[in-house]
Amino acid sequence: MTTGQHPGAEPRTDAMDDERLPSIAEQMADQLGGWRGLVESSIPVVVFVLANIIGELRPAVIASVAVAVAIAVVRLVQRRPIRHAVNGLFGIAVGAGIAWRTGDERDFYLPGILYGIAYGVALLVSAAIRQPIVGWIWSVLVAKGRSEWRDDPLLVRTFTRLTVLWGVVWLAKVGVQAGLYLAHQDTALGVARLALGYPPYALLLLITVWTVRRVTRQSTPQPLPGA
Repeated sequence: MTTGQHPGAEPRTDAMDDERLPSIAEQMADQLGGWRGLVESSIPVVVFVLANIIGELRPAVIASVAVAVAIAVVRLVQRRPIRHAVNGLFGIAVGAGIAWRTGDERDFYLPGILYGIAYGVALLVSAAIRQPIVGWIWSVLVAKGRSEWRDDPLLVRTFTRLTVLWGVVWLAKVGVQAGLYLAHQDTALGVARLALGYPPYALLLLITVWTVRRVTRQSTPQPLPGA
Protein backbone atom coordinates (compact mmCIF):
# COMPACT_ATOMS: atom_id res chain seq x y z
CA MET A 1 0.00 0.00 0.00
CA THR A 2 1.33 3.45 -0.84
CA THR A 3 2.35 5.47 2.22
CA GLY A 4 -0.24 8.04 3.23
CA GLN A 5 -3.11 6.50 1.25
CA HIS A 6 -6.01 5.22 3.33
CA PRO A 7 -7.93 2.05 2.43
CA GLY A 8 -10.99 2.81 0.34
CA ALA A 9 -9.78 6.31 -0.57
CA GLU A 10 -10.79 7.61 -3.97
CA PRO A 11 -7.96 7.63 -6.52
CA ARG A 12 -6.52 11.08 -7.13
CA THR A 13 -7.83 11.53 -10.64
CA ASP A 14 -6.60 15.13 -10.93
CA ALA A 15 -2.99 14.01 -10.56
CA MET A 16 -3.57 11.21 -13.04
CA ASP A 17 -5.11 13.57 -15.54
CA ASP A 18 -2.29 16.08 -15.14
CA GLU A 19 0.24 13.32 -15.76
CA ARG A 20 -1.69 11.94 -18.72
CA LEU A 21 -2.43 15.23 -20.50
CA PRO A 22 -0.04 18.13 -21.09
CA SER A 23 -1.35 21.59 -20.38
CA ILE A 24 -3.51 23.42 -22.92
CA ALA A 25 -0.66 25.80 -23.71
CA GLU A 26 1.81 22.93 -24.21
CA GLN A 27 -0.52 21.03 -26.52
CA MET A 28 -1.31 24.09 -28.63
CA ALA A 29 2.34 25.11 -28.82
CA ASP A 30 3.28 21.61 -30.00
CA GLN A 31 0.62 21.51 -32.70
CA LEU A 32 1.16 25.06 -33.95
CA GLY A 33 4.94 25.06 -33.58
CA GLY A 34 4.80 28.04 -31.21
CA TRP A 35 4.83 31.64 -32.35
CA ARG A 36 7.95 30.99 -34.39
CA GLY A 37 6.25 28.12 -36.20
CA LEU A 38 3.22 30.30 -36.95
CA VAL A 39 5.37 33.08 -38.38
CA GLU A 40 7.68 30.82 -40.34
CA SER A 41 4.84 28.89 -41.97
CA SER A 42 3.19 32.14 -43.06
CA ILE A 43 6.25 33.92 -44.45
CA PRO A 44 6.48 32.02 -47.80
CA VAL A 45 2.80 32.75 -48.57
CA VAL A 46 3.26 36.42 -47.65
CA VAL A 47 6.32 36.57 -49.90
CA PHE A 48 4.37 35.05 -52.79
CA VAL A 49 1.42 37.42 -52.38
CA LEU A 50 3.60 40.55 -52.17
CA ALA A 51 6.02 39.49 -54.91
CA ASN A 52 3.15 38.62 -57.22
CA ILE A 53 1.50 42.01 -56.65
CA ILE A 54 4.76 43.86 -57.30
CA GLY A 55 6.08 41.74 -60.13
CA GLU A 56 5.32 38.66 -62.20
CA LEU A 57 4.32 35.13 -61.35
CA ARG A 58 7.59 33.28 -61.84
CA PRO A 59 9.75 35.54 -59.63
CA ALA A 60 7.05 35.26 -56.97
CA VAL A 61 7.12 31.46 -57.20
CA ILE A 62 10.92 31.36 -56.99
CA ALA A 63 10.96 33.77 -54.04
CA SER A 64 8.37 31.86 -52.02
CA VAL A 65 10.06 28.49 -52.56
CA ALA A 66 13.49 29.95 -51.77
CA VAL A 67 12.22 31.43 -48.50
CA ALA A 68 10.55 28.14 -47.52
CA VAL A 69 13.79 26.22 -48.22
CA ALA A 70 15.83 28.78 -46.26
CA ILE A 71 13.54 28.47 -43.23
CA ALA A 72 13.82 24.67 -43.30
CA VAL A 73 17.63 24.84 -43.59
CA VAL A 74 17.95 27.32 -40.72
CA ARG A 75 15.83 25.07 -38.49
CA LEU A 76 17.93 22.07 -39.47
CA VAL A 77 21.21 23.89 -38.72
CA GLN A 78 19.85 25.04 -35.35
CA ARG A 79 18.73 21.46 -34.62
CA ARG A 80 15.18 22.61 -34.08
CA PRO A 81 12.13 20.48 -35.01
CA ILE A 82 11.59 20.78 -38.75
CA ARG A 83 8.17 19.10 -39.01
CA HIS A 84 6.28 22.35 -39.50
CA ALA A 85 8.95 23.74 -41.85
CA VAL A 86 8.91 20.58 -43.99
CA ASN A 87 5.11 20.55 -44.13
CA GLY A 88 5.10 24.19 -45.16
CA LEU A 89 7.83 23.62 -47.74
CA PHE A 90 5.92 20.72 -49.27
CA GLY A 91 2.70 22.73 -49.53
CA ILE A 92 4.48 25.72 -51.03
CA ALA A 93 6.43 23.57 -53.50
CA VAL A 94 3.33 21.76 -54.80
CA GLY A 95 1.34 24.95 -55.25
CA ALA A 96 4.29 26.75 -56.81
CA GLY A 97 4.88 23.87 -59.23
CA ILE A 98 1.28 23.93 -60.43
CA ALA A 99 1.25 27.73 -60.80
CA TRP A 100 4.55 27.61 -62.68
CA ARG A 101 3.22 24.95 -65.05
CA THR A 102 -0.14 26.62 -65.76
CA GLY A 103 1.07 30.21 -65.65
CA ASP A 104 -1.95 31.15 -63.53
CA GLU A 105 -1.10 32.68 -60.14
CA ARG A 106 -4.32 31.53 -58.49
CA ASP A 107 -3.27 27.90 -59.01
CA PHE A 108 -0.68 28.47 -56.29
CA TYR A 109 -3.57 28.09 -53.83
CA LEU A 110 -5.33 25.18 -55.55
CA PRO A 111 -3.67 22.31 -53.61
CA GLY A 112 -4.64 23.94 -50.32
CA ILE A 113 -8.23 24.32 -51.46
CA LEU A 114 -8.50 20.71 -52.63
CA TYR A 115 -6.85 19.45 -49.44
CA GLY A 116 -9.24 21.52 -47.34
CA ILE A 117 -12.29 20.11 -49.12
CA ALA A 118 -11.06 16.53 -48.75
CA TYR A 119 -10.17 17.03 -45.09
CA GLY A 120 -13.51 18.65 -44.26
CA VAL A 121 -15.48 15.88 -45.95
CA ALA A 122 -13.36 13.20 -44.25
CA LEU A 123 -14.05 14.79 -40.85
CA LEU A 124 -17.81 14.76 -41.38
CA VAL A 125 -17.83 11.21 -42.73
CA SER A 126 -15.76 9.95 -39.79
CA ALA A 127 -18.25 11.55 -37.38
CA ALA A 128 -21.18 9.98 -39.24
CA ILE A 129 -19.73 6.47 -38.88
CA ARG A 130 -18.79 7.04 -35.21
CA GLN A 131 -15.05 6.96 -35.85
CA PRO A 132 -14.31 10.65 -35.23
CA ILE A 133 -10.97 11.71 -36.67
CA VAL A 134 -10.40 14.23 -33.88
CA GLY A 135 -10.56 11.40 -31.34
CA TRP A 136 -7.98 9.31 -33.18
CA ILE A 137 -5.69 12.31 -33.66
CA TRP A 138 -6.01 12.95 -29.93
CA SER A 139 -4.97 9.35 -29.26
CA VAL A 140 -1.86 9.68 -31.41
CA LEU A 141 -0.69 13.19 -30.50
CA VAL A 142 -1.79 13.58 -26.89
CA ALA A 143 -2.71 10.24 -25.30
CA LYS A 144 0.49 8.45 -26.36
CA GLY A 145 -1.37 5.98 -28.55
CA ARG A 146 -4.03 5.06 -26.00
CA SER A 147 -7.63 4.90 -27.20
CA GLU A 148 -9.60 4.28 -24.00
CA TRP A 149 -11.98 7.03 -25.07
CA ARG A 150 -13.61 4.46 -27.39
CA ASP A 151 -14.97 2.72 -24.28
CA ASP A 152 -16.42 5.92 -22.81
CA PRO A 153 -19.75 6.93 -24.44
CA LEU A 154 -19.38 10.49 -23.17
CA LEU A 155 -15.96 10.91 -24.77
CA VAL A 156 -17.15 9.28 -27.99
CA ARG A 157 -19.99 11.82 -28.18
CA THR A 158 -17.59 14.63 -27.32
CA PHE A 159 -15.08 13.70 -30.02
CA THR A 160 -17.90 13.18 -32.53
CA ARG A 161 -19.29 16.67 -31.91
CA LEU A 162 -15.82 18.19 -32.03
CA THR A 163 -15.14 16.42 -35.32
CA VAL A 164 -18.36 17.83 -36.79
CA LEU A 165 -17.31 21.31 -35.62
CA TRP A 166 -13.90 20.92 -37.26
CA GLY A 167 -15.47 19.67 -40.49
CA VAL A 168 -17.99 22.51 -40.72
CA VAL A 169 -15.39 25.19 -40.00
CA TRP A 170 -12.92 23.63 -42.43
CA LEU A 171 -15.47 23.49 -45.25
CA ALA A 172 -16.63 27.03 -44.52
CA LYS A 173 -13.17 28.55 -44.72
CA VAL A 174 -12.19 26.54 -47.80
CA GLY A 175 -15.51 27.53 -49.37
CA VAL A 176 -14.54 31.18 -49.11
CA GLN A 177 -11.21 30.47 -50.78
CA ALA A 178 -12.84 28.36 -53.49
CA GLY A 179 -15.28 31.18 -54.24
CA LEU A 180 -12.42 33.66 -54.63
CA TYR A 181 -10.52 31.16 -56.78
CA LEU A 182 -13.45 30.72 -59.15
CA ALA A 183 -13.98 34.49 -59.26
CA HIS A 184 -10.31 35.03 -60.24
CA GLN A 185 -9.78 37.28 -57.21
CA ASP A 186 -6.11 36.40 -56.91
CA THR A 187 -4.95 39.02 -54.41
CA ALA A 188 -8.02 38.55 -52.21
CA LEU A 189 -7.41 34.80 -52.36
CA GLY A 190 -3.89 35.30 -51.00
CA VAL A 191 -5.18 37.49 -48.17
CA ALA A 192 -7.92 34.94 -47.38
CA ARG A 193 -5.33 32.14 -47.31
CA LEU A 194 -3.46 34.00 -44.58
CA ALA A 195 -6.49 35.20 -42.62
CA LEU A 196 -8.26 31.84 -42.73
CA GLY A 197 -5.16 29.76 -42.08
CA TYR A 198 -3.92 29.59 -38.51
CA PRO A 199 -6.49 31.79 -36.66
CA PRO A 200 -9.43 29.34 -37.11
CA TYR A 201 -7.07 26.39 -36.55
CA ALA A 202 -5.80 27.87 -33.28
CA LEU A 203 -9.36 28.56 -32.10
CA LEU A 204 -10.47 25.02 -32.92
CA LEU A 205 -7.46 23.61 -31.09
CA LEU A 206 -8.23 25.70 -28.03
CA ILE A 207 -11.87 24.59 -28.02
CA THR A 208 -10.89 20.94 -28.51
CA VAL A 209 -8.23 20.82 -25.79
CA TRP A 210 -10.38 22.69 -23.28
CA THR A 211 -13.45 20.55 -23.98
CA VAL A 212 -11.68 17.19 -23.78
CA ARG A 213 -9.80 18.10 -20.62
CA ARG A 214 -13.03 19.29 -19.02
CA VAL A 215 -14.93 16.13 -19.95
CA THR A 216 -12.02 13.93 -18.86
CA ARG A 217 -11.82 15.59 -15.45
CA GLN A 218 -15.56 15.22 -14.95
CA SER A 219 -15.64 11.54 -15.88
CA THR A 220 -16.14 9.26 -12.90
CA PRO A 221 -13.42 6.56 -12.71
CA GLN A 222 -14.77 3.04 -13.15
CA PRO A 223 -14.22 0.83 -10.06
CA LEU A 224 -11.73 -1.99 -10.49
CA PRO A 225 -13.09 -5.56 -10.42
CA GLY A 226 -13.22 -6.84 -6.87
CA ALA A 227 -12.61 -3.39 -5.39
